[in-house]
Amino acid sequence: MELSLFFSPLRCRSLLSPPEKPYFASRFSLPRPFPVFPSPIDASRAATRLRFKPSSCLSRADDGERISELPPSSLSGRDLNSDSLSIWKQMKDIALFAGPATGLWICGPLMSLIDTMVIGQASSLELAALGPGTVFCDNLSYIFMFLSIATSNMVATSLAKKDESLVQHQISMLLFVAFACGLGMFLFTKILGTRVLAAFTGLENVHILPAADTYVQIRAFAWPAVLVGLVAQSASLGMKDSWGPLKALVVASAINGFGDIFLCCICHYGIAGAAWATMVSQVVAAFVMMWSLHKKGFKAFSMSIPSPRELVQIFEIAAPVFITMTSKVAFYSILIYAATSMGTMTLAAHQVMINVFCTCTVWGEPLSQTAQSFMPELMHGVSRSLTKARTLLKSLVIIGAIIGVTLGVIGTSVPWLFPRLFTGDQIVIGEMHKVLLPYFIALMVTPSTHSLEGTLLAGRDFKFLSLSMTGCFCFGGLLVLLACNRGYGLPSCWWALAGFQWARFSLALQRLISPRGMLFNEDYYQANFARLKAT
Repeated sequence: MELSLFFSPLRCRSLLSPPEKPYFASRFSLPRPFPVFPSPIDASRAATRLRFKPSSCLSRADDGERISELPPSSLSGRDLNSDSLSIWKQMKDIALFAGPATGLWICGPLMSLIDTMVIGQASSLELAALGPGTVFCDNLSYIFMFLSIATSNMVATSLAKKDESLVQHQISMLLFVAFACGLGMFLFTKILGTRVLAAFTGLENVHILPAADTYVQIRAFAWPAVLVGLVAQSASLGMKDSWGPLKALVVASAINGFGDIFLCCICHYGIAGAAWATMVSQVVAAFVMMWSLHKKGFKAFSMSIPSPRELVQIFEIAAPVFITMTSKVAFYSILIYAATSMGTMTLAAHQVMINVFCTCTVWGEPLSQTAQSFMPELMHGVSRSLTKARTLLKSLVIIGAIIGVTLGVIGTSVPWLFPRLFTGDQIVIGEMHKVLLPYFIALMVTPSTHSLEGTLLAGRDFKFLSLSMTGCFCFGGLLVLLACNRGYGLPSCWWALAGFQWARFSLALQRLISPRGMLFNEDYYQANFARLKAT
């Protein structure tokens, strides 16, 4: 999901003297209904204009526009990527930009973690059944992230052209596509859901199938709302509104937490109660997100059928992202499949660890969003500067490393020191403790990987991303299956996950530091980006 940049008009007085407050602070202090993200290239554009007219600057007065003489030495831009700023100051500014967006990614895994904690206190069998159930529901919905990226891309581009009628048409069109996909997933779950779960769990774990199927069948009612809400959220982000989606997800998390406690702990409905709580919270979140769009003046509750040409446009943007997401989801599904074959207690332990892992990894997503927001102008914008792009990437990777180590320590300490938050079964706790080392190694590199992959998304290098992720999936999945057949246990799955994460990091880093890559080659040309722009 990409956030559009906010472009403010350039005034000479902002160039003559630096603002009293830091650039980011002055932007965030503006009285607006949602956070407005500054453009890191305003001062760069001014410098570009002055380069062609060294002694003049365009300024506005009350009685119109005039040209005033200005010595070149009086410029003092407060640009995010200014050469005068230290890398540590730049990292602070990145943190100010990315911090408010963190909640958008933490709410989803938090709801699954709440389900895991509540169910784990009541039954280890239902905790094990939650593994295949969440794979079917959450991981399949993650595949549809291609709708999110396509929505952000198309809405942001149309808003840049000041064409609100086109924005309305695109939102209506994408909402229809999302609703159609959601209805298809509902029918798929009702018709084939039980068979898919049976094939996934295997004959040796047939005893957990009824509980898993109950969970999946209840949550199936939310499929249309989940995908429609995803498009509405991405449209708001494309309009630079992060507070609307954040409020919706906070409300959904609160409803889910209250529903889990009431239905599972008080009414003792078990895994069915957790499913109902999650389903209701997702429907409410979708409605709140659509209502947020409606308040902005758009018809969020209207849909239109896309033409064949419009479907092709969506496909060109979404297909490579779909392959990338599918490969990632498929690898995590193979991990669940391997853990399922190792017994109920092992599967329960893996369910706890993978939920904590996913909750921690989302803290790196804002770094990807920062790269997608600031990198395009530096790589192929009007004020292109590959040197500044490399400096920004360096800052993102350093911040990712710091966040990764911090999350690794905290994320490892919770299941190590406080395992009874999730389960009281000593066998399950013992299995959890066996995977702490590969768990830490996999977690510490994930935020830096997000920053690198976000830069590739900003450069529209979708083909490389899809191919590299597919390669990592094939190699990692093969390792998992071989280790499972040889009886190496749950640690082998987590060592494979650690290798999967480090392979993604290494491939993305090698692509970006290549002398012929987008950050070093001034003549770098991306055919895919040019085609999408022309479309």
